Amino acid sequence: MYLPLNSQPNSVGNHFKQTAPSMANQEAVEHKSQQWSPYQNNGGTVLAIGLPGMIFVACDTRISQGYGIISRETTKLSPLTDRCLIATSGMYADFIALKKYLQARLQIYEFQNDRQATTETCANLLSRTLYSRRFFPYYTFNLLAGLDENDNGVVFGYDAIGSYDKMQYGVQGSAQELIVPVLDNQFVGYNKKVNKPPTTREEVIDLILDCFNAATERDIYTGDSVEIQIITKQGHEKLAFPLRRD
Repeated sequence: MYLPLNSQPNSVGNHFKQTAPSMANQEAVEHKSQQWSPYQNNGGTVLAIGLPGMIFVACDTRISQGYGIISRETTKLSPLTDRCLIATSGMYADFIALKKYLQARLQIYEFQNDRQATTETCANLLSRTLYSRRFFPYYTFNLLAGLDENDNGVVFGYDAIGSYDKMQYGVQGSAQELIVPVLDNQFVGYNKKVNKPPTTREEVIDLILDCFNAATERDIYTGDSVEIQIITKQGHEKLAFPLRRD
């Protein structure tokens, strides 16, 4: 049967003119769909707030992969010295590798100098370590928090390749965009005529709990429980509070 394609409607003509994709095109499509990545973002959120004489560092304990929960009781905090610790979100396997490397370097430093590294020294070490891996970076987003030489709380925030900044408070992780505006409002108060930031231990703990409870309402990668570590010149204190688990 003869079908004059040019006389048919466009949809019919296009249908008869279509050709099957070649094997080369099919292989290209299949190859593209099988791409592999060495990185996996396991979600979660970390937060740090520095005050005179103390530092507060908090994290949730959920580890996720896609829409699945791998662990509900895993910390994202790791002490480096008696006066500082690292808090990390991102790929949990890279966090483990990074903290082991930093702890080994700091142990060597202590053996060679007969004293622990200062918080500023730890901050510089972390920056150099991340930058040295810039071509195949640790997939981690870090906060380093501790006490400075005057026993005041200080926070250093990093990107994945080691650029960092000193700040009073910082947030990293999947709920960063939800929590940072709250902390800006409480500590900076750009639109307040009179700003009274939290200054006591109880006020800061209540603020941290409010931030994490609010974040869990919108961020599926943050939840289960929140761990808070407080460092003062007297020592460490560790607290834990429940969050929603769905």
